Amino acid sequence: MKLSIVDLGTVAPGTSEKEALADSLENARHAERLGYHRVWFAEHHLSRSGASHHPELLIAAAATVTSRIRLGSGAVLMNHYSPFKIAEMFKQLEAMAPGRIDLGMGRATAGPVIDAALQQNREHPAQADHQQQILETLAWLYESFPEGHPFAGHPLMPTVPEVPQTWLLGSSPNGSNLAAALGIGYTFAGFINPRGAAPALRQYRENFTPQNFGLDSPRAILAVNVAVGENNADGLHLAGSPKGFYARLSRAGRNAGMVMVPSPEEAAREMTQAEGDEPVTITDGQWPKFVAGGPDEVRATLEQMVEESGADELMIQDLIADPSTRRRSHELLAQAFDLTPRPEP
Repeated sequence: MKLSIVDLGTVAPGTSEKEALADSLENARHAERLGYHRVWFAEHHLSRSGASHHPELLIAAAATVTSRIRLGSGAVLMNHYSPFKIAEMFKQLEAMAPGRIDLGMGRATAGPVIDAALQQNREHPAQADHQQQILETLAWLYESFPEGHPFAGHPLMPTVPEVPQTWLLGSSPNGSNLAAALGIGYTFAGFINPRGAAPALRQYRENFTPQNFGLDSPRAILAVNVAVGENNADGLHLAGSPKGFYARLSRAGRNAGMVMVPSPEEAAREMTQAEGDEPVTITDGQWPKFVAGGPDEVRATLEQMVEESGADELMIQDLIADPSTRRRSHELLAQAFDLTPRPEP
């Protein structure tokens, strides 16, 4: 089983985004040594809890401090940008780190302020057609515009034949249908919609149709929020950070961007009994929003999720507040799944 990480640039309590960005680069180096397959960086704007605002910047920086692990976006928010800009940017990243770049494509709204700030035309905001934006991005990367199209015959970088892997990220059946129809990779955010994960991933696999966009068969990733401790009790304690963060978000209203990831101790003081007792294993057939525990408990839960969903790969999101504890969680998970460590370059 391949394991990967999506990095949010989590800002530890009492630190700044400067430290968080440095931690993200150290996390990438650490993940490479442990044998993880890829690291993706998130796109979150005006968020104090996460410093990963522009994934392409962290991809470029991480490429200079790693040599083998794949690097990508989880995800570029396509509804805010030009397909040409995205395609050319990731083609250039591919030229800088050949064979290691992933373009993860998604969409999101982040409230009226951010959505307006990201638009060039403030009087008539663009009504983005998600499918069309994905198709145009792929057409630029694979030089597949039809004859007579104004963009045909304009290759991005003629001396760079390599193309980044392309992935569609989603948390609903709509995304799985689009990824299957386009014949590209699909990643499901199980930490957003745990109940919908297995049906969507199975549906993607059943409906996958190759379209000459780099894949002959389906390629599916299940993304899960995970906290692994030295033992089961330690893992349950660490799960307080993600539980506490989402509890804070539920009360923040318009100030959601100001919410920070709490330490487990802070979270324990703030959460209700119901919030603290939220399941971290599959209970009565229902997948949890967070998976936590010791290495053996976490592996058992994740293996059941893989079996039920048919995922080819697991991508780990975590909201563990302390960066050194976060890396230890990654290390324990790598050991639990018998990843082969890579020697120092």
